[in-house]
Amino acid sequence: MSEKHWSQIGERGSLLGLRFLLGVYQILGKYPLWLFLFPVVFYFYLTDKNGRNASKQFLSKVAADQEQGKISDSQLSVLKHYCTFADAAFDKLDAWLGNISNKQIIYSCPEAMENIARSGKGAIFIGSHLGNLEVCRAMNQDRYGTKINVLVFTQHAIKFNQLLKDVADDVDLNMIQVSDVGPDTAMLLKDKVEQGEIVVIVGDRTSQSVAGRVIYSPFLGQDAPFSQGPFILAALLECPIYWLFCFKEGRNFKVCIEHVTDKLKLPRKQRQEVLSELIACYAKRLEHYAIKYPYQWFNFYDFWQRDNNAQRVSSKEDK
Repeated sequence: MSEKHWSQIGERGSLLGLRFLLGVYQILGKYPLWLFLFPVVFYFYLTDKNGRNASKQFLSKVAADQEQGKISDSQLSVLKHYCTFADAAFDKLDAWLGNISNKQIIYSCPEAMENIARSGKGAIFIGSHLGNLEVCRAMNQDRYGTKINVLVFTQHAIKFNQLLKDVADDVDLNMIQVSDVGPDTAMLLKDKVEQGEIVVIVGDRTSQSVAGRVIYSPFLGQDAPFSQGPFILAALLECPIYWLFCFKEGRNFKVCIEHVTDKLKLPRKQRQEVLSELIACYAKRLEHYAIKYPYQWFNFYDFWQRDNNAQRVSSKEDK
């Protein structure tokens, strides 16, 4: 397995190739597109040994946690995993092109966004690279009248984000591009939530620039590193916290918004204990949905890679 941090894995493919596939899609539609797209996906599958190993590692952990052998870690399953990732990219394009209707968006808790909009108070949503948050963001731009700000690390998907801008001028509306969340970013986001806006950040990837600021928590049978940053940010914003997931089910998309707490406090003496419990809660929900939607897991690197500089916090069962 590669020792590279996820942020060191470069974006593959060319913008010209992406634009060609987009043109085929716009002319012929998604199903004929796969005549051109599958050879591309298969090429990346063949030439991406580390990605294949990471997929197999993840799928094997899911298989060990599932009953009745619903999923396997075979190479056919790994290839399906790659195909699902490619399909999700075109779902993002569909969302910004207006090809996904509001009827296709199904909320597990429809009153959550309505309550946030009515309250006039901001909130922070902590999501992940499981599922397709881009669909959720595109569909909610004007639906509730609540601005949604997304923290993005776009330098690792420059070509694809340019493709999104080709199809929708407002795709970067309320996107906050960062390499790491510092004091200036935190102050900016605090202003936004105080104005009743929503901030979205992912919690399943460790910091690109600061080693060691992670807490290890059980995930699919093995402790995995989770960055403390998003959860500390949630406390600094002093606003309600929700988990956010968006999954494809057939032609529809299921949006799960789960309330966590109205306000997170990190007392000095209990800071690490509170962070540990919150991250364990997040990891548990991430695990729950990863088992349910395994092919929509889009972290193609060693998710359990050790960080020798990291602080390790054991689960309660270990104490």
